[in-house]
Amino acid sequence: MFDQAYWEERYRAGGHHRQVPSPQLVAEVADLPPGTALEAGCGEGANAIWLAGRGWRVTAVDISATALERAREDGADVPVDWVHADLTDWTPPAEHFDLVSAHYVHPTGPPGALFAKLASAVAPGGTLLVVGHDPADHHSVPEAHSTTADVIAALEPDRWDVVVAESRTRVATDPHGRGVELHDAVLRARKRS
Repeated sequence: MFDQAYWEERYRAGGHHRQVPSPQLVAEVADLPPGTALEAGCGEGANAIWLAGRGWRVTAVDISATALERAREDGADVPVDWVHADLTDWTPPAEHFDLVSAHYVHPTGPPGALFAKLASAVAPGGTLLVVGHDPADHHSVPEAHSTTADVIAALEPDRWDVVVAESRTRVATDPHGRGVELHDAVLRARKRS
């Protein structure tokens, strides 16, 4: 369902709006010292641009060429390595990134395999941040839902300390300008050194 054609159509049909970074990213990462970061499923790049603006060396990956074109445009003043790839097929370098961040990533394959792949890219002492659509969120399709337990199940328990595992609500604006309450599953974990 969430293949390249799906995302291209979604970004082309939705128009371009300069995005703001995820409030979950800002809350969980603002106090971390900058290092190397992977923004997996970066979309139009708001999180990657925010990280790069704070001194992170960012690799941002997305399946949609349209989204990446917009991200490059919006992030022209910050250094980001934009990568066009399907996260299901693309493999990041092992234990390379101080931060691996994924927000609302909907893989074409099993989500557990993607979470394990992203976790393997985190350097010892680094942080994994995964934010998804909580099952309590009725504004997203059930196929897009994930829980913190889904992410934790993909981690090697003896290598990780879970810092945050919770459901949070936030208010967003729908395409008609109305405020809607959304529910996020937020998992932040630190890889042991």
